Amino acid sequence: MAQSSQATGGLASIPALLQRNAAQFADKDAYREKEFGIWQTWTWAMTEKEIEALALGLINLGVKEGDFVAIIGRNRPSFYWSMVAAQSVGAVPVPVYNDSAAEEMEYILGHCGAKYAIVEDQEQVDKIIEIQDKLHQFEHMVYIDPRGLRKYDHRQLHEFGNIQAQGRAAHDELIGELKSRREKLDYDSTCVMLYTSGTTGKPKGVVLSNRNVIESAKNSSDFDSLTGDEEILSYLPMAWVGDFIFSVGQAYWCGFCVNCPESAETMMTDLREIGPTYYFAPPRIFETSLTSVMIRMEDSGDLKYALFHHFMDFAKTTGEKYGMPKRSLAKPDMKRRVKNAFRYAMGIGFAMEILVENGIRMAFTKLRHGSKAREHFKAKDPILLNLYRGNLRDYFKYRMGNVLVYGPLKDTLGFGRVRVGYTAGEAIGPEIFEFYRSLGINLKQLYGQTEATVFITAQPDGEVRADTVGVPSPDVEIKIAENGEIFYRSPGTFVEYYNNPESTASTKDAEGWVATGDAGFFEEDSGHLRIIDRAKDVGKMADGSMFAPKYVENKLKFYPDILEAVLFGNGKDHCVAFINIDLTAVGNWAERNNIAYASYQELAGHPKVLDSIQGHVEAVNRSVADDPMLAGCQIHRFLVLHKELDADDGEMTRTRKVRRRIVEEKFADIIAALYDGSDQISTNTEVTYEDGRKGSISATLDIGNAVVVPVMAQKVAAE
Repeated sequence: MAQSSQATGGLASIPALLQRNAAQFADKDAYREKEFGIWQTWTWAMTEKEIEALALGLINLGVKEGDFVAIIGRNRPSFYWSMVAAQSVGAVPVPVYNDSAAEEMEYILGHCGAKYAIVEDQEQVDKIIEIQDKLHQFEHMVYIDPRGLRKYDHRQLHEFGNIQAQGRAAHDELIGELKSRREKLDYDSTCVMLYTSGTTGKPKGVVLSNRNVIESAKNSSDFDSLTGDEEILSYLPMAWVGDFIFSVGQAYWCGFCVNCPESAETMMTDLREIGPTYYFAPPRIFETSLTSVMIRMEDSGDLKYALFHHFMDFAKTTGEKYGMPKRSLAKPDMKRRVKNAFRYAMGIGFAMEILVENGIRMAFTKLRHGSKAREHFKAKDPILLNLYRGNLRDYFKYRMGNVLVYGPLKDTLGFGRVRVGYTAGEAIGPEIFEFYRSLGINLKQLYGQTEATVFITAQPDGEVRADTVGVPSPDVEIKIAENGEIFYRSPGTFVEYYNNPESTASTKDAEGWVATGDAGFFEEDSGHLRIIDRAKDVGKMADGSMFAPKYVENKLKFYPDILEAVLFGNGKDHCVAFINIDLTAVGNWAERNNIAYASYQELAGHPKVLDSIQGHVEAVNRSVADDPMLAGCQIHRFLVLHKELDADDGEMTRTRKVRRRIVEEKFADIIAALYDGSDQISTNTEVTYEDGRKGSISATLDIGNAVVVPVMAQKVAAE
């Protein structure tokens, strides 16, 4: 393990990396932000000036070394500058989820003792004003967007631009102080404090040092050969460690450009415009994108529908071989250009042939079968392709598919330039993972956590599989306890939980080994780590077979009309499940079939929706039955919940992870009905509205019985 900053050229802090980038990459783009439909750009030299002005302004405001500065807002260059400016003056930035309720902000700001906050707009200002009386240490708030704030009391309220202007005005007076504070920063200085999602209780403040961030950024960048030419889109919450390591750690280490979308609503449009080369998203983002694709295909013409499914089926076996992007950013020489032109021309030629041939076939199929043409038509290869055999045939066919399906689809999703992409946060369904890989998107999995500064394991190129999370990341050591729990230590291992020595001691031992709380094992033949589930969630059925809920839940969420699933069964003789429908996907289906509905609750209880969900559950049961270790986790009974699980109701974290204990307690009556054989259950559930008001919804829910696959006793034994 690296123990000193010498391994990083003596660059011992993020502000030091900023100084290097401003000197070496002065004219390279560092940040872009889309505002009012126009992309604005800042070079590294401009960025350094913006951060310096803000840092001087913070000193002028009274920020002292060791102070905590809360950062609350969406992804914007101003907030990334704020974090580095806070670091530059010796303060500690504390990013907070911008959709947090006032009570959640009260806990975090009170726990760390934040004296200052840099926020986005009136909404965040109002939240802090609401709780300010309970924050006795709080002094000043800085806002970026002045709209709606003109008549507020500005004695403790300051506009971001004014703070920078004051810093520039006091440059000669304060620059010496800034340089002195910046030079004090070393490898073990605190870089950032990030709060956990609080899946099992109150969030904990994870203290990360410059060593943690820089070493993790360096090792992960080397692992994937990242350069200063990468483009990323920063859209995930700034309070999440993943965004911090990608948009700050790796961005400042490599010197690449961070692009900030205009809003959540324009994110997909902005993604297509930027065309990132390096991309990260949690599984839910990929699930949502796949859902939108499937919806569009259902609305497409018969020929397009048939060709899409035909080529996607073909890509499952060939995408890994022919679709993966080249990792070099260098411009191709003449030989490579001629070769690429030939490939493209052949793809165009065969594409035209298959469109004409199958267009004619579809016309005759429609004449014969009418509205049921899709059921009887299956796109086949053009006759010409039958002249080729083996690899040559597969090669030409994939190129043809790239012209007709894969290329346009990647461009539509914004993934046309992605050379390496990652997903993490929770397990991704294997079907979803394979879908994107078959398109030729170099999507990989990594395993990490906030306490590790993200990286514990990652998948090397050429060793990517859906059922593992890869090998230990550079400089990371891993061991598996007798009970299956995973432990690690690395340069990225966190310093401590702030003001929580008991949790620190229970999580990290004296030798630096950290308990992950996850259960898994290493494959003997490949050396890859397989994650079973959260250690606390893995249990046993009444017959001794393994209970691993996440495995089954991810299979269910592959279906576009299922948004979330929660499995129960630990200690029971069979499993039952809650299911949330995806309102977008199911609503689209309802519109196509002229089915009227007034609410999520009404649509979720529609008989045809329940029949469709039952079909998905039974298909998953058949798939689960094929796994000897987990065959006992088949779903016997299920219901579709009358409300979406929501972070505002405490049922999920802000990172969209299910709080199982809270769900079990809140819906105990429904779980009881699933096990006592009832056909229906009437229930009343408390909900929280967007404005913070409490209410309740009542519903009578139908309980479904799913067909399960009989399993031999020796097959389900987990001994």
